[in-house]
Amino acid sequence: MISKTKSLCPECLKILDAEVYTKNNAIYITKTCPEHGKFDNTYWHDEEAYKKALKYGAEPHKLNNLKEELNGECPSNCGLCKEHESQTILGLIDVTNRCNLSCPICFANAAKSGTLYEPSQDEIRQMLKNLRKNQPVATPAIQYSGGEPTVRKDIVELIKIAKEEGFTHTQIATNGIALANDENLAKELKQAGLNTVYLQFDGVTEEPYIKTRNANILSKKIEAIENCRKARLGIVLVPTLVEGINNDQVGDIIKFALDNIDVIRGVNFQPVSFAGRTPSDQVEEQRITIDDFMKNVEKQTDFNITEDAFYSASTVAPISDLISAMSGTEAEVALTCHEHCGIGTYVFKEEDGSVIPITDFIDVDKFMNLIEKSIPDIQKNSRISKTKTIARALKELPKTVDTKKSPSYIDIIELLKNIFIKKDYNALGDFHVNALLISCMHFMDPFNFDQDRVRRCVIHYATPDGRIIPFCSMNNIYRPNIEEKFNIPLNSDRAREILANLNKQ
Repeated sequence: MISKTKSLCPECLKILDAEVYTKNNAIYITKTCPEHGKFDNTYWHDEEAYKKALKYGAEPHKLNNLKEELNGECPSNCGLCKEHESQTILGLIDVTNRCNLSCPICFANAAKSGTLYEPSQDEIRQMLKNLRKNQPVATPAIQYSGGEPTVRKDIVELIKIAKEEGFTHTQIATNGIALANDENLAKELKQAGLNTVYLQFDGVTEEPYIKTRNANILSKKIEAIENCRKARLGIVLVPTLVEGINNDQVGDIIKFALDNIDVIRGVNFQPVSFAGRTPSDQVEEQRITIDDFMKNVEKQTDFNITEDAFYSASTVAPISDLISAMSGTEAEVALTCHEHCGIGTYVFKEEDGSVIPITDFIDVDKFMNLIEKSIPDIQKNSRISKTKTIARALKELPKTVDTKKSPSYIDIIELLKNIFIKKDYNALGDFHVNALLISCMHFMDPFNFDQDRVRRCVIHYATPDGRIIPFCSMNNIYRPNIEEKFNIPLNSDRAREILANLNKQ
């Protein structure tokens, strides 16, 4: 046994005692429901990769304005309650449950719930305000999701509202169909303040879309990308990975992103979560874990991007702590998610087409250790202490970098010095030139649900009843009740108006 936790019954969603254990070099999670029996499911396929990730956990960074009362075991009281250990890095608001597709792998159950859920602008503004009320650090980024956000005729106005409420980064999660059909939409969204299009992108051939989206829409993806390029609107590709359908296209998707690096900023792979309408009887044979993804990247990129290039997302939390220490306030939200929630790396494209992973020229462990040991002295908040610490760090920085292997267009030593000197993330702007973030987030389903992970979730939904709910709790437990509670009666005038607008589109 590795640890004890709480999980969910995949049949009734009852909260159960669970154990995470290792067997035959793999990691499993097991629990028994009094009514539905024992469930034994894969957590990670590679024990070594699982244990390596544990080295990069971050200390909790709790919000100050959490609910004090507890009603039952976590996650039965999400809102957020005082047991939650992380801040909100990214807020999500479902602006509709309507969609112009009917995907069999949709965890949101879009278009199949039998209810119409579409918050008003006033409700959305209040949800935005709730996210911005987080203390000590307000939520900096918002994503509108659904359903399909672009089926709302006021989606541009919703972006403006998010900017008015103080969000520094805005994005929409979209299938891209509306962006493909209307060239002006990307321009209007850009002008309104949209920063990123989070574009569903399951492969570079037609087959994955036919199987996962019930539609041959690859050409629409390409058109959407072209229209975003014209509007100078950045894109993150979001492939949903399903074993036997598109897991053999991981390398091709990365290559496609690199070929379009002028407009594509990253690729965030998401192994399918067995919630919503995904068939549960195929869980084990279709399960793709984070370590599977890393192996696929290494195999499908000619070993140029190896497993060792990837680190847990929580690895970078000390950078936020350093900036906060230098400013004397908790100025930045910290990425303190569970070390098994996601991984990532940066790769850089040279003019000759070669690709350089960040780990080829930065010793990540040495660099983060340097950051971590600098924080306590800076927190002493004396001018002498800060000056000595910064001087020591600047002296040690070259030991963490191999300048001979770094991208030719980046003065990496100078860039890293600016982290200490300029005291904010603006110094990192040059770092993103010809850089591609490759990441993988493995959202939980009832089969692999782990209470320890959900307590440290950093991606939170805001809901019309004023709650802020962790991502995996929302999609496994709360979504149906919220959509039912705040649904718009289908025979109402507002529902008829909304549905008539969808038909026009």
